[in-house]
Amino acid sequence: MNQKVKIRRDDNVEIIAGKDKGKRGTVVRVFEKNNKVRVVVSGANIVKKAIKRRSQQDAGGIAEVEAPLDISNVALVCKKCGPTRIGYKLDGDKKVRVCRKCGETL
Repeated sequence: MNQKVKIRRDDNVEIIAGKDKGKRGTVVRVFEKNNKVRVVVSGANIVKKAIKRRSQQDAGGIAEVEAPLDISNVALVCKKCGPTRIGYKLDGDKKVRVCRKCGETL
């Protein structure tokens, strides 16, 4: 069962659950894995990952990378009212995303 994805790449989001609750960042990547939509947020959910040395020039070791979050743990940030849910309105023949709190287009 596929979820409706309302958050896109380069959206400003706030993390509303988990260890980085309250942090804000931009969405780097949105993808689906095992029927669950996940997002990678810049500067949030940093984990340490072992990197294997590939050649003499490439250094191996432990690197810090951004891990994916479930899409239900992030909320889109409206410029006026902060984190909000997303609705849709028809603007002529175009479908635009709007803030559920104030009605401003996102």
